[in-house]
Formats: sequence, C-alpha cells, structure tokens
Amino acid sequence: MSKISIVIPVLNEEKFIGKLLHHIDANSNSSNISDIIVVDGGSTDKTKDIVACFADVQLLNSEKGRAKQMNLGAKASNGEVLYFLHADALPPKNFDILILDDISKENKAGCFRMQFDSNHWWLRLASWLTQFNWRPCRGGDQSQFITRELFKDIGGYDEDYLIYEDNILINELYARKQFVVINSKIRTSARQYKKVGIWKLQYHFWTIYVKRWLGADANDIYHYYKNHVK
Repeated sequence: MSKISIVIPVLNEEKFIGKLLHHIDANSNSSNISDIIVVDGGSTDKTKDIVACFADVQLLNSEKGRAKQMNLGAKASNGEVLYFLHADALPPKNFDILILDDISKENKAGCFRMQFDSNHWWLRLASWLTQFNWRPCRGGDQSQFITRELFKDIGGYDEDYLIYEDNILINELYARKQFVVINSKIRTSARQYKKVGIWKLQYHFWTIYVKRWLGADANDIYHYYKNHVK
C-alpha cells in the first residue's frame, strides 16, 4: 500500500507550524504517513524550536525559496506519494485516506477545494469556485498531492521561480491532464489578504497570472511581486 510523505516549507511560521503539526496528527492515521518533513528556509523566530518538539517530524535546513525547500524535502522523503502543504493551511479530516483513495483510482495528482478563514464575500466566492476543476481556480494554498514517479518525471518544482512555483507545477499537471480536485475543504489563512488588502492583492495576483500567460519569466514575475506586494 502506498504511503504519504508530507513536506512543509516554512520561514518564520511560529504562529502556525505547531497548530498544523498537531492537526496532522489528529486528522490522519499514522499508518498511512511515511514521514513528515518540515524544511526551514532560514527562520529567525521560534519556528525550528517548535518543530523540534515533535519527535516524529524531520527538520531540514535549506536555502530560502519554497521551490528549493520543497524539492529538498521531496528528495529526503520516502513515501510513494508526496503531499506539499503550506504552514497556514489545515487539511480536512482523514485527508490521508482521501488522497490515497484517489491515488488508487489512478489519479496521480491533485488538491483539495479550499475555504479561507474569512467571511468576506469575495473570499467566500473564491473559496466556492475551488471545487471546480478549472485551471484559473488553482493555487498552492489548496495543497498539492502527486505521486513521486510523476513528480520526478516533471523534474520537481522549478527553482528559478522564487514565487509562483506552485502554479508552474500545476500548469504542467493540467497540460498532462493529470489533476483532480478532492471535494473536501482545506482551511487556509487569509492573512496575506488582510495584510495587503483584499482587492489590491487580488488585482496583483491576477496581473501576475496574466503576465505569466503572456510569457513573463521567473525574474519578471518576482520583480513585479517584490515591487507591488512584498
């Protein structure tokens, strides 16, 4: 039977990582989990101290950059299925069973539908739309499961991308018609929307999406994000 390796990239996530690790333990069966790997990109807060309190969690140190961190975690993992999860997202109960059930149906990659932890009407609508298997409704906040074999065949995350790396992988999966959406909700923090502003951030995300569609490269996208969002 296939087992899941959970890979979590972090950078100064002391407010979220402990809650997520407890949540994983409470909402999955350890017999389905090969390993849990947290990959730190240079945290200066208490993130690594918190992770060290979990005996069954492996902590790796990496260069900063989620693509590099997730590739490193994947390389160190042992499971036949990789599950990439953001520190501020809580997957649904029995997420492990749901993923393995889809894998058993020959679905090699996919995500969960999403629910933001916000009652703002736009974020509720955006969350509702994630139940549909449409490419514009996808993003890394919905988490990503993928067989190790397919991940290797694609070449992993493109480390040229300091942001948007999730979407580059998702683009490739859609191009290969290898993507499903599990109709259970992962609860995701809306913290960036609250920090930047909902309409401002949504505008910039749309702009980045269109820029990439029109051919912008990794540097173009990063500089736009750095100048307008970060």
